[in-house]
Amino acid sequence: MARGVAVKSSAKKKGVAFVIDCSKPVDDKIMEIATLEKFLQERIKVGGKPGALGDAVSITTSKGKITVTADSNFSKRYLKYLTKKYLKKYNVRDWLRVIASNKDRNLYELRYFNIEDDAAGEEED
Repeated sequence: MARGVAVKSSAKKKGVAFVIDCSKPVDDKIMEIATLEKFLQERIKVGGKPGALGDAVSITTSKGKITVTADSNFSKRYLKYLTKKYLKKYNVRDWLRVIASNKDRNLYELRYFNIEDDAAGEEED
């Protein structure tokens, strides 16, 4: 009896692209986009090894936005985790937060905390 022959899949793997919009903090010169890009390149794990991106993950930068393109095994939540870790490392986590945009599911945005709204809420109590 012959064993089953492996069938080649003709379908390509579906890739995903995530965008981190850092335009507001970069314009205000609170952070540099190049340091975030380098941080992500060093920290993203592929096959259990950090920094070994290979062909599985590519990171590009343009006009205050970082685009991470990966195969289908890449988590959006993992990208948010690494971005928050970067903010903590450079001590800007107290002023910035990472928010998923309502318009596009594959977009994260770095926004400032609304201190005025929080202060107004505390004074009313």
